[in-house]
Parts: sequence; C-alpha cells; structure tokens
Amino acid sequence: MKRYISISEVSQIQPAGIDLTVGEIFIFKSAGILTRKTRELPALEKLKGEKWHLTPGAYLVRYAEKVEVPHNAIGIVLPRSSLLRMGATIFSAVWDPGYVGRGVGLLTVFNPRGITLEKGARVAQMIFIDARAKGRYRGLFLREGLKST
Repeated sequence: MKRYISISEVSQIQPAGIDLTVGEIFIFKSAGILTRKTRELPALEKLKGEKWHLTPGAYLVRYAEKVEVPHNAIGIVLPRSSLLRMGATIFSAVWDPGYVGRGVGLLTVFNPRGITLEKGARVAQMIFIDARAKGRYRGLFLREGLKST
C-alpha cells in the first residue's frame, strides 16, 4: 500500500498555516463540462519525472500531503509568495469540513519564460478557519488521491 506524507510528520508548520508541497503535476488533455445537471472533469496526463520546467499555461497540482480538514473548520489554500515572485500562482476552492484526501490546486504559470518546480517544493499554504459547521463533507472528492494510481 502506498504511504502518503502526513502533515504531522513533516516540518511544514508555519506561524499562519501549513505548507503544502508538490506531489504530482498534470496537464489537461480534454475539455471539462459543468452545467446544472452535468459535471464532467477533463482527462489529465501526469507529467513524468520529479523536476519539471513548466511553460505558461494551466496545470493541476496534486499535493503530496494527506489533509484532514477538522469537522469544525474550513481550509483555504493560498500560494506561497515565492511562487508569486516567479510569475505563477495557485488557485484553489474552499476545502469543506471533514474533507480527507490529497487535494489539488490549479497552478497557473504567467511568466513568459516559464518556471521550474521539483517534487516536494513548497508551493502553497493552507489555513483553517472556524466554521461552526454542523455538517461535514460527503462529496465526490472525499478521499481523493489516496488510492494508488
């Protein structure tokens, strides 16, 4: 069985949040569809290797860390300033209370000369905010990225 990095096992705790690192990078191979009745995610292709030069465009990053959002909080992911200073950013959505998995972020490279990333590079930081939630996440992406691929 594949072992994933647990945040408690690494020295990524920062004063304002927890660093997330690159686990895998994917390119988009098809279009996605999102209507009122349909959600069809695009096909992805995993980039080989452990160091990548990324030209301008959009990429999907799967974080190396298994994240467990507490049932009374939401998670918010922001890019690290080093990534911004290179001309790239991470876009993310709210991580719901009770989410468990190796989540993803949308890495967008704006630098016309591209950027180089290596597996394990710290690219984002997650913060938790008290949600006073009464429910918990039961959606399609619960436990994503935890199965061997």
